[in-house]
This record gives sequence, structure tokens and C-alpha cells, in this order.
Amino acid sequence: MSFSGFDDIPQWDAPTPSTGDIVTTAIKKDKVIKEITAAQEDLRAMLAKAKNVQGDIDKLASGNETLQMYIDNLTMQMAKRRGQ
Repeated sequence: MSFSGFDDIPQWDAPTPSTGDIVTTAIKKDKVIKEITAAQEDLRAMLAKAKNVQGDIDKLASGNETLQMYIDNLTMQMAKRRGQ
């Protein structure tokens, strides 16, 4: 069964983009990819800085523990001397 005139109607597919649309879309995608890559590099740099700061904090905490032990030992020695 054939309907005259209905065979000429285009299919219900996605419209095919014109060449300008393809180029514009590719440029936009490329720009987004570059922005994402730049953001990733920034995050890597921030992570490296955070790791360095954490290392410094760990060193200082260790140094503080050592100093506290030294202070405690001196305090005990002074208390012993006063008690004699």
C-alpha cells in the first residue's frame, strides 16, 4: 500500500549538521579539553604543594616531640637536683 506524497517526507533522524556546525563543535570540544587539561595540571601542582606542606608538618611535629622529651628530661633532672 503506498500513499502518494508521503514518500517524499524526510526520515525522523537526527539532522545532519552542516560543515560549519561540525567545525564549530570541534573547536568548542577542543577548547573544553584544553581547559580540563589545564585544570588537571593545576590540581597536580596543588597536590604536590600539599604533599610538601604535609612533609614539613610531619618534620615539625617530630621535632616538637623531640624537644618535648628533652624538656621533660631536663625538668626531671632539675627536680632530682633540688630534691638532694
